Amino acid sequence: MFSLGSTHSYYLYGSPVDMRKSFDGLCGLVRNHLDRDPASGVVYVFLNRGRNLIKLLHWEQGGFVQYYKRLEQGTFTPPQKAGNGAPIRWPELVMMAEGILVQGYRQKKRYQNRL
Repeated sequence: MFSLGSTHSYYLYGSPVDMRKSFDGLCGLVRNHLDRDPASGVVYVFLNRGRNLIKLLHWEQGGFVQYYKRLEQGTFTPPQKAGNGAPIRWPELVMMAEGILVQGYRQKKRYQNRL
């Protein structure tokens, strides 16, 4: 339980979401608009119109987990390249959640084991 980290895949839902949606509503968005399986183990990231609320939907063994954060001041700034259903990396999610805005960065190549 509570097992998010760099080993997961993250997808940002690009349109503003009504944050009254709970598990079933968010699963419906994933199925119908992203054409993906919400129970695949991928983490789906949702922002509201004002970008002061964020929800993460994640399937863990046995059921869905939802993470929810409300900012009292400021907004979440999604990565610039993020479109609807765009993959985002763990460092980008952490920077977005912490309010760190990086402009003009370039990711250097790193070794990836392709087993």
